[in-house]
Amino acid sequence: MDLVQYAWVVWLVVALVCFIIEMVTLEFTFLMIGMASVVGLVGSITHLPWWLQILVAAAAALLLLLLVRPKLLQRLHASGEVAKQGVEALIGMAGEVTRMFERGAGEVTLANGDVWTSRLAPTVRFRDLDVGERIVVTQIEGATALVVPAER
Repeated sequence: MDLVQYAWVVWLVVALVCFIIEMVTLEFTFLMIGMASVVGLVGSITHLPWWLQILVAAAAALLLLLLVRPKLLQRLHASGEVAKQGVEALIGMAGEVTRMFERGAGEVTLANGDVWTSRLAPTVRFRDLDVGERIVVTQIEGATALVVPAER
């Protein structure tokens, strides 16, 4: 049995894995590598020798990474469609107190469902917050959300 005749399966698996990773990272690198794998897949289907398939896929990856990816990133950033991720996404998020604040510290549930240990931000007058009171996150320090009472 000639394993080279099944090279298309390897190209397909590499492309699918890259596309799945791209959905998590959202930075276009794995998208370009996945597209280069599709080029390798086409080379396999057209019966190119395995070494030529690799060369063509590598050249496609290099071109896509150097020429296409920067333009896609530039267009994405220029459009303002870049979604904040991680801690940045929490700043300004609303929530409510789920465990009464005592001595300026308590627990809040944010609008996205996350539960955070929290403290009153130093920019507001010190007071304890009651359960159900609305808050807004102003900063994250480690695993603690600094919050202020929401304007009514």
